[in-house]
Amino acid sequence: MQIGYVVRDIEKSIEDYSQRLGIGPWDIYTFCAPDLRDAMYRGKRIDHKFIIAILWNQTTQLELIQPVYGTNIYTEFLDRHGDGLHHVKEWVDDCQKELLEYRKRGVEVIQSGRFDEDEHYYLDTESIFGFVYEIGNNGKIRPPERRLG
Repeated sequence: MQIGYVVRDIEKSIEDYSQRLGIGPWDIYTFCAPDLRDAMYRGKRIDHKFIIAILWNQTTQLELIQPVYGTNIYTEFLDRHGDGLHHVKEWVDDCQKELLEYRKRGVEVIQSGRFDEDEHYYLDTESIFGFVYEIGNNGKIRPPERRLG
């Protein structure tokens, strides 16, 4: 349901997608505590902040993610690869049930968090597929802070 890209400059990326591909407008959100809850990275609680821009292109959501502070999978990705395709997300109704199934197959969570009614879990699949696989419940979240593009 989602294709996610990690970027160093979200506003430049929005401008590029809008001008070159005609994609937009983008809804902008800032994720950080206290609104971002239960943030975990590699088994430890983290304090981090990131900005996302999202839009729906028919049945697929496109997401741009710019880390602001804190160590997380986004900064890890930028350090290794620079801007680019980071993850593909599957919408699941019961995240905990799905996580049990993935763990049985040897796939562990590397980062997770909750924002409003939404919960997300990034799975450790990059070494297998070349991208991170994410699952989430696509829970309801507040209106965007602003809209660009």
